[in-house]
Amino acid sequence: EVRLVESGGGLVQAGGSMRLSCLVSGGTFDIYTVGWFRQAPGKGREQITSIRTSDRKLYYADSVRGRFTISSDDATSTVYMQMNDLKFEDTGDYYCAASFYSTPRIGRGEDYDYWGQGTQVTVSS
Repeated sequence: EVRLVESGGGLVQAGGSMRLSCLVSGGTFDIYTVGWFRQAPGKGREQITSIRTSDRKLYYADSVRGRFTISSDDATSTVYMQMNDLKFEDTGDYYCAASFYSTPRIGRGEDYDYWGQGTQVTVSS
């Protein structure tokens, strides 16, 4: 029933900006958490940010704090991640994920119930 679809990835110059979207459909709970993860070539998966719908509790990884901003639009069930001042090391595959049954632990992808297909972000030097 639940489906997450990312969009907005592509190629961008270092120092530029990009906004990723995550459309969530088929959810059965009013309270849930959406997180963004990324995986760079040859690197492990890391959590970038997350937002909880009940109280808008936010998390940002140190590597993106001050540059990335997560937000949600309840009317359209869409979570956005605005990325500014992009760096070469931001390059990777970006995924959104949702947890509907409990609040996921920071950095624990296994705590999320559903995942999108991913979208690639390439930052050129």
